[in-house]
Amino acid sequence: MSLFAAVAVSLALQQAEDTTYARLIREATTDSHFLPASVATLPSSASVPSPLKYFGTIAGAPGVMHHADEIYGYFRALARATPRVRVETIGKTEEGREIVLVAVADSAVLAGSAGYRAALARLADPRTTPPGALDAVLAAAKPVYYLNGALHSTEMNSPEMLLELAYRLAVSDEPAIRTIRGSVITLINPVSEPDGRDRQVDWYLHYTKSHPTADDGFPRSSPFWGDYAFHDNNRDGLQLALALTRAIYKIYFDWHPIVMHDLHESIPLLHVSTGTGPYNEHTDPIAIGEWATLANNDITALEAQGLPGVWTWGFYDGWWPGYALWIANNHNAIGRFYETFGNAGANTYVRDLSDDSYAGDSVTTRQWYRPWPPTKKVRWSSRDNVNYSEAGVLASLTFTSAHATELLRNFWQKGANSMARGRTEKPYAYVIPGFARQRDPARAAYLVNQLERQAIEIERRTSGDSAGDFVIRRNQPYGDLVVNLLGIQHYPQSAKYPPYDDIAWTEGDLYGVTVSPVNDTAVFHWTGLARVTDTVAASGSVGGTGAVYLLAYHAQGNVLPALYALSAKEPKAQAFAAESAFVAGRDSYPAGTVILEGATAAGVSAAARRFALTFTAVSAAPAVPRHPEDLPRVAIYHSWYSTQDAGWARYTFEQYGIPYRSIDDGDLRRGALRTRFDVVLVPSFGGSVAQMINGIDRKWGPLPYQRTKDTPNLGTPFSSPDITGGPGFEGMAALRDFVDQGGALITLGAATQFAAETGIATQLTPHRTSTLFHPGSIVRARVRQRRSPILYGYPDVTTLFRGNGPLYEVANRDTGLIVLQYGATRHVEKDEGPMLGIPDTTPPVAPDTATGEHKAHAGSGSDSAYVVSGMVRGEKEIIGEGAVFDVPIRKGRVIAFTFDPLHRFLNHHEFPLVWNALANWNDRP
Repeated sequence: MSLFAAVAVSLALQQAEDTTYARLIREATTDSHFLPASVATLPSSASVPSPLKYFGTIAGAPGVMHHADEIYGYFRALARATPRVRVETIGKTEEGREIVLVAVADSAVLAGSAGYRAALARLADPRTTPPGALDAVLAAAKPVYYLNGALHSTEMNSPEMLLELAYRLAVSDEPAIRTIRGSVITLINPVSEPDGRDRQVDWYLHYTKSHPTADDGFPRSSPFWGDYAFHDNNRDGLQLALALTRAIYKIYFDWHPIVMHDLHESIPLLHVSTGTGPYNEHTDPIAIGEWATLANNDITALEAQGLPGVWTWGFYDGWWPGYALWIANNHNAIGRFYETFGNAGANTYVRDLSDDSYAGDSVTTRQWYRPWPPTKKVRWSSRDNVNYSEAGVLASLTFTSAHATELLRNFWQKGANSMARGRTEKPYAYVIPGFARQRDPARAAYLVNQLERQAIEIERRTSGDSAGDFVIRRNQPYGDLVVNLLGIQHYPQSAKYPPYDDIAWTEGDLYGVTVSPVNDTAVFHWTGLARVTDTVAASGSVGGTGAVYLLAYHAQGNVLPALYALSAKEPKAQAFAAESAFVAGRDSYPAGTVILEGATAAGVSAAARRFALTFTAVSAAPAVPRHPEDLPRVAIYHSWYSTQDAGWARYTFEQYGIPYRSIDDGDLRRGALRTRFDVVLVPSFGGSVAQMINGIDRKWGPLPYQRTKDTPNLGTPFSSPDITGGPGFEGMAALRDFVDQGGALITLGAATQFAAETGIATQLTPHRTSTLFHPGSIVRARVRQRRSPILYGYPDVTTLFRGNGPLYEVANRDTGLIVLQYGATRHVEKDEGPMLGIPDTTPPVAPDTATGEHKAHAGSGSDSAYVVSGMVRGEKEIIGEGAVFDVPIRKGRVIAFTFDPLHRFLNHHEFPLVWNALANWNDRP
C-alpha cells in the first residue's frame, strides 16, 4: 500500500468522509488508474462548505464550468467559514474584473504572516542576512508556495481544482495536510486572467459543450481572451504590459514565494516541467537542480498512487525569461509549471494520442523521462484532469513542507551566488548614458524604469562629465537578472531541439538605447552615485526664437504621437518632413527633421514637456526640399481566428496615443475603405493564404460573437454577428480597390502574405530557403533606399528583431522596391563595377550617415556580423534579402515588413519604422 493510500485509510478512521462527494469523484473519473488515493475522498465539515455544498456539484463535474465571480464567491465563503483562508483583491483587469489572491494556512500562521513575509524579504536580500544570522532567519521563516490558475483561458480546469484544493487544505485532518497547513503558506491565484475566463466559460457553455467530439474542427476558443493578449499573456514578463502580469509581480514582491507554480493544460497526461534545455545561461545551478528534484518527486509520488502518463523533460526548453513563471526564476525563487491534459471544457472525450510526439519520442512510449506511458487512446474527463493536477500539487506541497529549511536556504544562497558572480565575473556593471547622450531620451528613461520594475537597483552619477548617467552594478541580489536583460544572448548553435520561444531579448538593442558594459572592478568604488528610488523621466525643451519650430529627427518614438496631439489641439499647425539634411544656425539637422509651422508657442512647449522632445524655434523655415506629414486615418485589421498580434498592435498604438479604428472581415467586405481610411495596417497573423482569405470555416456559421443574455461576456473588445467566412474574395477585392484608389496598405511579418500572395502586391513573390532557421533573434539590417521616408532617423546599419517567418523577393528590375535589407553587408547590384565605354564607374562605398544612432548597444559585437544577440542557422540565405518593401500600386502603395516591428510591445527601437510609414503614407521618393 502506498503512503498516500495508507494516509487515506488513516484519515477515514479519524475524520468523517463526504461519501457523496467521493462517489461523485469515482463516477466522474473515467478509469480507476486515473484516481489517486490522495484525492479520491474529501473530508466532511459541518461549518465549512465544500464545492458540492456551495455549487451543488463537485470540482471537475461533467459539463460544469464556473465564471470568475462564482469562483471568487466560493473562496470568500471559505474565508467567512474558517480563519485558515484569507482572500484579497490584488488588482483589476483591463475590463475592471477583480484579480483575487487566496492564502491558506493554519490560522496562527496567517495571523503571523507579516512576520513570515519579513523573514522571506530578508532571505531575498543576503545583504540583510549575513551567513552568521542565516539560521536565525530560517528558523523564523516559512516557505510560501504560489499556484497560478487559468492563465490561458482554454485551459479551464485549474480554477475548478483549486476550489477543492483550498477546501482540502483548510479542512482536512490528514497528517500530511496538517503539516502543510502548519509549515507552508499556500497562495492561490485561481483566475489570473478573469476577462478571458469569463469569455471562455460563455463560449464553452453556449457553443462547445454541445459538440460530442473533440476533433470536429469547431473553434474551441473564444476569439479573445484579454483585451489585447491571447496566448501571449504568458509572454509578458519582460514588458509588464498586462494587468495580470503586474498582479503576479505584486504577489512576488509582497510575499517572495519560494515556488511559483503555473497550472497549464495541453499535453497528455501530466507533464511536470524541467525542459530539454538549453537552460537560460544566467540561471543558478541550484535552481536547475530544484526543477529536477521537484519534478522527480511529483512523478514518483503520483506513480506510487498508480497514475500513468506522468513525465518530465521532453517539452519546453528553459531559455526565455519572459514567461509568468520566470518572475520567480529571475528573482532567485523556483518557477515551474504543469501541463495537464485538457479538453478545453468539461466534456468527456476519447482522445487519440498516437500521433503526439515530443522531443522526437511518441508520448505513448516508455522513456527515461516517461517511465509509465499512457495508452494510444484514452477516454478523458474534467475530473481526470482535476485528479492529476491536485494530486501533483499535494505532492509538491508535501515535499515543500518536508524540505522547508533546505528550500529556504537555497533561496538565500541563490541571491548570495548572484552577488558573488557580480563581483567576480565580467561585466561587473552596465552604464546607460544620460539622456543628453541618447538618440531617444524617452526610450532611455523607459528602459531605466523597466529595470526598476524588476527590483533591479540603479544608481545615477551626480557630478562630473558623466553626470546623469545610470549605473547598474551586478553585485546585488538580482545581479544575474541584470546581465540577463542587458547582455547578449548566446544561444548554442548545437542545440538539439528547437527553442520553445524567442531566444534573444537584449534590452538595449530592443529599445534603441545605448548601454555599455563595464569590465573594470573599479566600478565598485565609484563615488558620486545616488540611488534611483523613483521612476525617471526625460525632459523636453523649446529653444530659440521664431514662429517656425525644428525637431531633429532620430526616430524618436514620441514624435508621431506628439504630432497627433498637436493636431488635435491646434488644427492650424502643419508639420513637414525635410527630405535632406540641412544646417540651421550652428546646428545640423538630418533628413526627416520635422519643420513645424502654424503652431502656438504654448502648444509646442506643452508637446515638448509631455513627449520629452527638443524643439528649436527659428524665424523662417529652412530652404530644404520637404513634404507635408499628413496624419492618416488608420485602421488596424484583425482576423477572427487569430487576434493576438493585432492585440499587441492595438496596445502599442494606445500606449503611444496614436488614434486608430479596429476593423474586421465584415469591414473589408463592406468596401468603400478609401472613404474612411488612409492607411490599413495588417498586423502579423498566421495561417495559409487560403485561411487568411476564408477565415473560420463557414460551415459553422452564423457564429455570433456578441453580448446576449446567454453570453454576457462575449462581444468585447469587439463584436460581430458572424465571425466565420473571413474577408473572402469580396473583402480582398475591396482591399485591392483601397490601394488602387490611393490608400497605403502596411503589412507586418507573416501578414505580408495577405498582400503578396493574394494578388494585391504581385511584385512580391515568396523567397524559398532550405537551411535558414531564424528563431527570434536580434540581427543587423542595412538601408537600401536612403531617401525613403520609412527610414528617416535610422543609420545605414541598424538592428531589428526577427523570428521565423516568410521571406519575399522581387525581380531584378524591381530591386529598388527594397527599402531595408537583412545583413550589414552592402548590397552590390549585378551591373555595378567597371563598364566598357564608361571609365571610373565603380561607385564608392558610402559611410554610415551620422544620424545620432549609437555605435554600440549592449553587446552589439562586430559591426558586420549578422547576429547581434541570439542565433541564426543558414544566415547566408537571408543576408541581402528584403526586410522592408515599398511597392507602388496605381495611386497607392503596399509597405511590406517581413518581420514584426510591433512584436509583443518589446522592440521599441522598431516602432518608429511603422510611425514613419504612417506619417509619410502618401510620400514616396
